[in-house]
Amino acid sequence: MTLPDGVDWPEFQPGWVWLVGAGPGDPGLLTLHAVNALRQADVIVHDALVDPRILAWARPDAELLFAGKRGGKPSPRQKDISLTLVELARRGLRVLRLKGGDPFVFGRGGEEGQTLVQHGVPLRVVPGITAGIGGLAYAGIPATHRDVNQSITFLTGHDQTGEAPGALDWDAIARGSQVIVMYMAMKHLDRIARRLIAAGRDPDEPVAIVTRATLPDQFVLETRLARAAEDARAAGVEPPAIVCVGRVVLLRQALEWAEGVAPRNLDPLGLGRPVEER
Repeated sequence: MTLPDGVDWPEFQPGWVWLVGAGPGDPGLLTLHAVNALRQADVIVHDALVDPRILAWARPDAELLFAGKRGGKPSPRQKDISLTLVELARRGLRVLRLKGGDPFVFGRGGEEGQTLVQHGVPLRVVPGITAGIGGLAYAGIPATHRDVNQSITFLTGHDQTGEAPGALDWDAIARGSQVIVMYMAMKHLDRIARRLIAAGRDPDEPVAIVTRATLPDQFVLETRLARAAEDARAAGVEPPAIVCVGRVVLLRQALEWAEGVAPRNLDPLGLGRPVEER
């Protein structure tokens, strides 16, 4: 891939670490700054969710180091990954830390960045499209819609211990979050749903679960809050997945563009008037 002319592309200096977001999956969603990093990096430390087609854009002589994590499977420790970045940079290498989605959105890029700073390693951050926005868009679900929500809450479905986050005020989230988008929530989805319903959330509220987001085999399960976990098990849905709770899920009936099918419902919100009149 040739980068466009007329742009002062940053030079990747030896001894630097660039924390780069690879986006939710589709290689076409990679930023040009990310491509520039791939073209210059000596070594690429990448996550499991980085599409192999993206890695194919690296320099032919670049070293690829796998640092992927999968829930319930043996994975590198975060501390070891961070210190590996420090070690590689101190060898004078151009180190690209390539992470799925955005490095600063539930990607632990902030922790890695802190470690680099503490060891005197210079860094650059290249944002990426996070799955909680890009994945929903490919599912035909807008993260915000004027007729539905003026706010959105992003949260993780587990904390440092692997359990459902105990520090979150679930009652406040249930009451105040018009749309909830959850990362890494499949393991505790039943518990989270029951907690939200107990705090006043409608058991019949629409839910979408998106797996393999933005990829050709993307799968979207449409369900309701009270039966989301049960339906996910029945459908064989496995993580990683994005879970969206809220009425914006209904808009998939009209905006299911990636599936190439005709709209199922031109007025899924039941507003009874054309969009331009709202």
